[in-house]
This record gives sequence, structure tokens and C-alpha cells, in this order.
Amino acid sequence: MAVGHTVGYIRVSSVDQNTIRQLDGIKIDKAFTDKASGKDMKRPQLERALEFLREGDTLVVHSMDRLARNLDDLRKIVLDLTKKSVKVQFLKENLTFTGEDSPMANLLLSMLGAVSQFERELIKERQREGIALAKQRGVYKGRRPSLSAERAADLRKRVAAGKANKAALAREFGISRAALYVYLNAA
Repeated sequence: MAVGHTVGYIRVSSVDQNTIRQLDGIKIDKAFTDKASGKDMKRPQLERALEFLREGDTLVVHSMDRLARNLDDLRKIVLDLTKKSVKVQFLKENLTFTGEDSPMANLLLSMLGAVSQFERELIKERQREGIALAKQRGVYKGRRPSLSAERAADLRKRVAAGKANKAALAREFGISRAALYVYLNAA
């Protein structure tokens, strides 16, 4: 087996969080960084990292919950990579998976992955409870709109004029296509 690249994967949940500390001091050849939730595998840089990794490479991640917050996704990623002879190393847990792992390593992967999933579900539950209480008190107004009233009007005017396709307009206005349709339907 060839000696490959050391590839880092970094994930934070929001744009304003700092990514530097996750692999600070670790020598890596290439890094992929997502600023997105770990709720599923639909993350652009994770997808690019998984496509990039080859036999002999090592994927280094700060902790299991940075790679996935869902046990099934975590196990799938680790198993798929180790089948390709890619090592997966988690720094915080001090675990490395090679495909020739012991029953204890597999147990730890499952247990710690389940704890990450449980933690995410608790966060969502507390968030729902907090929103429900705020609504009862009349202080919850929902998420702040991405576009000002003027920009939303401009968006609707441009769609009505047929000047650009909706996907291009969504990118230009910095919103998702789903949000674009919310603005169009609100008119």
C-alpha cells in the first residue's frame, strides 16, 4: 500500500465559528472545511474530501461529531473509507480506523457516534421547547428575513421581467432557491 496524503476535514456549524483550533499543529497536506450542520452528509467540502481520498491516504478529523452527528452517516463514512484502504483518525477520541479494527474500536465508534447523535437531538429538542415558550410569551418573531423589503421587491420585479433564471437570481441575492420561492409566494 502506497504512503498517501494526510487530509484534514474541518467542520463548524456556523459561518462565524473559528476553524483554526480543530487541526492546529497537525501536519496535513490538504484540508477541506465546511461551515454547515453535521446533521447529514450533504456538505460540499465533505463530498470533495471523500472524492479526493485515495488508497494509502489518512483522513484526520478533530472529533467524531465534526465528521457526522448521525450514527449511520458516521459508520458509513468510516466503513466506506477503510474499504478503500484510507485510514480515518479522530484526534479528540484518540482513535484510528484502518479496516482491520478490533471489536473494541468498532464498539467505541458506535457508542461515541450514538452519543453525538443523541446530543444533536437534545439540542434540537431544547431549541423547539425554547421557541414554543417564546411564542407563548409573544417574543418569538421567527428568523430575520434574508432580504430587505426593497431587495425582495427587486427580486420579484426581476423574476416577473424574466431577466434571469431563478437559480442564478438566488445565487446573486445570496439566498437558497427555496427562499427565493418563499419571497415570490409572499407577494
